[in-house]
Amino acid sequence: MELFEAIAKRHSYRGPFLDKPVAREDLRKIVQAGIQAPSARNAQSTSFVIVDDLEVMARLREIVPISAPAAIVCVVDPSPVVHGKSFALQDCAAAVENMLLAITALGYASVWLEGALHGGKAEQVAKLLDVPLGKRVQVILPVGVPGEHWQQREKKPFEERAWFNCYGGA
Repeated sequence: MELFEAIAKRHSYRGPFLDKPVAREDLRKIVQAGIQAPSARNAQSTSFVIVDDLEVMARLREIVPISAPAAIVCVVDPSPVVHGKSFALQDCAAAVENMLLAITALGYASVWLEGALHGGKAEQVAKLLDVPLGKRVQVILPVGVPGEHWQQREKKPFEERAWFNCYGGA
C-alpha cells in the first residue's frame, strides 16, 4: 500500500478481530517502522515488547481489555535527554504513528491504547512483561485482522485546519 493511501485508511479500530495469528515477520516489520521514527537527540527512548504468545496474551487481557491476537507494548525511558527534559512521550508518539501506518499498510488494524493503562494498569503490564524499573509502559497497540470493515472518520477540510503564513489565513 502506498504511503498516502495508508494515511487515508488508518483509523482507530475498536471492533472484533478474526481468530487469525499475526505473522511474526509482519510484527517485526511493524516494530521496525517504530524503531525508524525520529527521537530527541536520537536517544531512542522507546522500546517495544511484542506479545504473540497465547498464554501471555491471555494474561495481558486480564489487565487490559483487548481481543487482538497480538499486541505491541511501547515502553519509554523517561530520562532527561535535552536541557534536563525528557521527550519520551514525543518519541513514543512518533514511533506509534509509524507503527499504526505500517499496521494499516499490511492489512491489519489497531487502536492507540493509553487511557486503558491508567489506574495502575501500566504497572501491572510492566510487571507481567518484566519491564525494568525506571522504564514505563506508555502505549499498547493491539494488532490483528479486523473482523469488521471500518473507515477513518471524516476530517475537517484543509481550509479549516491549515493556512499559509499566518493562523487563519488572513
